[in-house]
Amino acid sequence: MKLDLGLNKNAIRMLTGFIMGTIVMLCIMAGGLVLLGLLAVVLAFVSREYVKILNHKGFYPSLKVIYITEAVLAAIVYFERFDLVAATLTICAMASFMWVLFVGRQPYIANVATTIFGMVYCGWFPLHLIFFRNLHNGIYDSGLGFVVLMIASVIATDVGCYYVGSKWGKHKLAPTVSPNKTIEGALGGVLGSVIFAEIFGLYLGIGWFWSLVAGLLCTTFAQIGDLCESLLKRDAGVKDSGDTLPGHGGFLDRTDSFAFTIPIAYYFFKYFVFKTEWMTTVVDFVKGIF
Repeated sequence: MKLDLGLNKNAIRMLTGFIMGTIVMLCIMAGGLVLLGLLAVVLAFVSREYVKILNHKGFYPSLKVIYITEAVLAAIVYFERFDLVAATLTICAMASFMWVLFVGRQPYIANVATTIFGMVYCGWFPLHLIFFRNLHNGIYDSGLGFVVLMIASVIATDVGCYYVGSKWGKHKLAPTVSPNKTIEGALGGVLGSVIFAEIFGLYLGIGWFWSLVAGLLCTTFAQIGDLCESLLKRDAGVKDSGDTLPGHGGFLDRTDSFAFTIPIAYYFFKYFVFKTEWMTTVVDFVKGIF
């Protein structure tokens, strides 16, 4: 899909980014079914693009099995039935084998493996955003502020990587996967993420140390997620995951930095910043030693 409004590439990219960002933030603020609807749309596009990338490599994961798995997982996440996740992934993994057994094609092993990987990478990881948004305890009413901190850190990472890398980048970070990325750019992304995490952390009242750790985790896994998607595309011999988003490529190209960051940030805030019972027990134990 191409958009021609008489704008140059950068203007189209900025316009698309602004529209996307506005829609995403409004849906995250609304939460509930609105956020679930947004994720359903994104997951549908991301999964389809993922399968197309694998098709270029000669692998044929089942998009239907991935979609069904994502739909079941979405319902489980919405109703906060974490106890059913293991059973769902187990049954759907078996379904991948049965699909190959009855209607699949060569290469059988790769098709099963990429189907299972697709349901986790394109479905289970992003759906953590709902868990993240619904986080709450006696101190914090919701995880909205922490989700915004995570998003701001990822965006700051992208901006920092691009700006510092284009200005001072000399040493390649991962030349075989993404030749344009540099170590200097990666460090610029780290700096940008930490600064924004500290700013938002100050507002949320979580302390400079936890804000620092959050910024470092977000930038690390944002960059790893970006490189992993680049690895998939390079191995398959494709440049972009799609052309759905003018100036940005496909949905997978725009969400790759969040694929790993969302679940990592969720578990970090849940088990450390929100100070659950086990964390309090550990702290008390350490204090008792000293």
